[in-house]
Amino acid sequence: MSYYYSYDEFKNDIALLRDRVKEFNPDTILSIARGGMIPGLFLAQAIDCRRLFTINTILYEGNQKLEEIEILNIPDLEGSKRVLVVDDIIDSGETAKAVLELLKSRYPSVKFALTSIFYKTSASISPDFAIKEAKDWIDFFWEVDIKGEL
Repeated sequence: MSYYYSYDEFKNDIALLRDRVKEFNPDTILSIARGGMIPGLFLAQAIDCRRLFTINTILYEGNQKLEEIEILNIPDLEGSKRVLVVDDIIDSGETAKAVLELLKSRYPSVKFALTSIFYKTSASISPDFAIKEAKDWIDFFWEVDIKGEL
């Protein structure tokens, strides 16, 4: 079973996330590509944060899970004090956990917080800010609408 996540629902959830992350007051937003790019961009606009970066991760090649996560395009976060790491969903938590471990080791004086729209309670890491628990497969509008899949 899958759940279609629409643009209208997304807009409402971004407004909720905007209000929740205000307490963290990020000076930098780091989106985990690809899923975190759309939420990251919208959050950056919503809180007027001009320091928006992406980081790439690869955990799967097709349907095959790799033995370890590959992390690419690590941005220079020198000068950042509070970085909000954004993804669309915290599923297993492996990707977010690996990204945070790497970033914290490279930038020990920076404070990091993790946010996502969806999360699973079974994940190995919990987001600091999130909106919805994922109970079904999520068909994000930015993934399926452009392909005409629904």
